Amino acid sequence: MANGNDLFDEEPADSATPEKPAKNKAAKSGPLGGVTRRRFLVGAGTAAAAGAAVGTGVTVGVNSFGGGGNEKAPATTTAANGVTYGVPEGQSIAQAVVLLNINGKDEFVSVMPHQSLAEVLRENLGMTGTKVGCDRSECGACTVLIDGIPHNSCSVLAIREEGKKILTVEGLAKGTTLSNVQQAFMDKMGYQCGFCTSGQMLQATALLQSNPNPDEAAIRHALSGNLCKCAGYPNIVAAVQAAAKAKTA
Repeated sequence: MANGNDLFDEEPADSATPEKPAKNKAAKSGPLGGVTRRRFLVGAGTAAAAGAAVGTGVTVGVNSFGGGGNEKAPATTTAANGVTYGVPEGQSIAQAVVLLNINGKDEFVSVMPHQSLAEVLRENLGMTGTKVGCDRSECGACTVLIDGIPHNSCSVLAIREEGKKILTVEGLAKGTTLSNVQQAFMDKMGYQCGFCTSGQMLQATALLQSNPNPDEAAIRHALSGNLCKCAGYPNIVAAVQAAAKAKTA
């Protein structure tokens, strides 16, 4: 029996139960293909400490971080424009150059792995029509459409949105002509302070694209995730109803 001084000593060499050899298990790939979540999120700090900057070995163009958990890291390739696509094997990511399609226009944007789409829109591209309210996906002020589906952009990583069509409030109008939804919000005073209005209009736009003639219950249900602290809900509902009539007229 072990005494009080050797409780944590190693087993003697002639132990009846020999130590099993350690197995060199391959690291499982995370939800980002061959990049684990820890490696994905910690990469920015690791590389920054090493003085990483745009144009160095840890700044890459990202083709896609999608895919199942068993996929291997995509091989890196270099496009004709000199941008390297893919995740370099054995390297952490400090920054990435992604190609975002915003309001029908392609934009090469240098982003950090942890940056939300809302941050990139506002800070990197100057599109401040997208508002950040709660910054935790509860108020809906930051709503944008991604491939036609409303998303809270404060909770979406910009680095994962390459190849998708992103619509912000700046893209609703055609030149100087307001969309039906924008015009209806003007006519029916569907706003007060206006902070939530961009998110409300994008949510309404998505609703009318999928249901051109919604009743009041459908409108209230669709906009239930978009909060208005000014409590202007009756006018907001009236605006969406007016936009629906204008669209079907």
